[in-house]
Amino acid sequence: MTEVEQQERQEREQEAKWYIVHTYSGHENKVKRNIENLVENRGFKDDIFEVMVPTEEYIDQKSSGKQVKERKIFPGYVMIKMIINDVTWYLVRNTRGVTGFVGPGSKPVPLTDQETRRLGVKTPQANVPMDLEPGDNIKVIAGPFMDMVAKVDSVSDDRRKIKAYVFIFGSETLTELDIEDIEKV
Repeated sequence: MTEVEQQERQEREQEAKWYIVHTYSGHENKVKRNIENLVENRGFKDDIFEVMVPTEEYIDQKSSGKQVKERKIFPGYVMIKMIINDVTWYLVRNTRGVTGFVGPGSKPVPLTDQETRRLGVKTPQANVPMDLEPGDNIKVIAGPFMDMVAKVDSVSDDRRKIKAYVFIFGSETLTELDIEDIEKV
């Protein structure tokens, strides 16, 4: 892929939205592979960019000791970052194991940026300058401190992180947060 083609693909990917499809329970990874294979074989790399099954790690403490395992956060659902049109809708909708898009009727509804962040999908915002100053109040919109209000202590533009005081357990605690996980109040 040439540099121009790669830049055009990145620009097109910025237009793409995240959609959720419902699948048969237990078929999420198979549906993911099937969609990825269809995209590769039919040449839809510029319309369907990413397919993922949201998972989380947990510690299983059965008789064999502690083991780190992975489980699906939303069994029966697969997330797809795509540009929706008649062809891509038909391709995904008629993939074996897919029962339909999430949304009213046959019209898929894209996730909002806030919803995608809450599901753990990082949206690149590298060129957006941060307009935060020490002392500003922010609201945490993702992660372990979600829905808490914090006060900015310092801002690191180059790392896209801030340090802020979060009020928990009766005292202020200094913590580091990603800029994508907060919004200014």
